[in-house]
Amino acid sequence: MQQNQCPAESPVLTGLTIRIVHDNCPFDDRLRMAWGFAATVTGPERTVLLDTGSEGALLLENMASMGIDPKGIDSVVLSHSHADHMGGLVGFLEVNPAVEVVLLESFPVRFKETVRGRGARVVEVESPRTICAHVHSTGRMGRRIHEQALVVRTEKGLVVLTGCAHPGADKIVEQVRALHKGDIVLVMGGFHLGWATDSRIERVIRTFKQLGVRYVAPTHCTGEKAQDLFAKHFGDRCLRVGVGKTITLADLK
Repeated sequence: MQQNQCPAESPVLTGLTIRIVHDNCPFDDRLRMAWGFAATVTGPERTVLLDTGSEGALLLENMASMGIDPKGIDSVVLSHSHADHMGGLVGFLEVNPAVEVVLLESFPVRFKETVRGRGARVVEVESPRTICAHVHSTGRMGRRIHEQALVVRTEKGLVVLTGCAHPGADKIVEQVRALHKGDIVLVMGGFHLGWATDSRIERVIRTFKQLGVRYVAPTHCTGEKAQDLFAKHFGDRCLRVGVGKTITLADLK
């Protein structure tokens, strides 16, 4: 399949809302937690769901509690093929079977057949590509575990969303810098540092700083130690997030 390469410059969003609908980190006590991650990315015209967490029923329950209609999701983007990020998809497709599902070519064939069998349109990604007017995929990254991340072009700068950052959160940010012009206003999601050494965590933080990342919102598999170190280095620009958290451009000064 021919890939749609990301342009260096493309339209920017003047309004953006990100809502974490599945996470193992707490924020809103009214919502249920489970290991995994999922977040909606909403602009004026389209809504994208990054990952589906591990449990479809919990995902749909939390979306209902937050007033999010699953039938209003235009595209589901799966960052990688681990159960805590794609496990909720089948349950989600029971409510919105015609949704577009954007995943890496390296996903298991049987899983892709199941998704198509439920009625979804599967879009396979290898290289960087545009998902919709303001939202882009980094394309496949990583050697052992393949993963893609999302980049949203906004009037405040680039917003980067990671599922688990298995290839390295620093490597993902470097890839975004190579693909897109503009400052990186926010990096949000799982940074996969829960088992990392202090020196590894400090190296990621140093790269973020060198590349001009203004805000961070670490969650999911980042780990408490790494979250504390990000808070130490970024201060009030390290946002506390978890299931139920909503971030808008107004939060990014």
